[in-house]
Amino acid sequence: MVAAGCSSRPTSEVLQPVTRAPMYTDKVRLLVATTRERGSATDPEAYTAMRAMELNYAALSISIPRRHKAGEIEWPDQYPADPTFHFVTTDRQAYSKSQYLHEVSAKAGGGSGTGSVLVFVHGYNTLYEEAVYRFAQIVHDSGYQGTAILFAWPSRGSAPLYLADREASTYSRDYMEQALLDLAALPKVREINILAHSMGNWL
Repeated sequence: MVAAGCSSRPTSEVLQPVTRAPMYTDKVRLLVATTRERGSATDPEAYTAMRAMELNYAALSISIPRRHKAGEIEWPDQYPADPTFHFVTTDRQAYSKSQYLHEVSAKAGGGSGTGSVLVFVHGYNTLYEEAVYRFAQIVHDSGYQGTAILFAWPSRGSAPLYLADREASTYSRDYMEQALLDLAALPKVREINILAHSMGNWL
């Protein structure tokens, strides 16, 4: 437990897109609806553990290394990261609500995952970048072909702050309800599945 507590955790740097996207790796496209506030001192496009007063939206593309082991996240140990060995972000964009819903509708209306949406709700003690890469790993390893959406709530990302996280998840309930209603209102969305981990089930 002591070793785990002292291990390093990722920063928003892992979500800064690489300058050149590798052509030889699998890519996972994720959309994000979040109650986390945008912006930090070092990365204005990052999402923090602060509570937003409205839903924020984003889209990311994550490159999965060819030597990926199912169930694992090959975290970068250097920057710039090596896409041969590590998960890397190849694209990151802040979206408006209309941009977000447009991409959901477009993806739901075509491809082998027609009409299917998977919403992932992360658990307690989870940083935003951890939630993004974990969901990318799940989507890749499962072979899911539908529209992948991360609902990210403002977990503090600290083991002792369980009660603070529970309050933050409770705060996010109405926002998540609205996010689901927005998805259900899209004619091309025929199925919404929710995958919730740990405190994500409380939300």
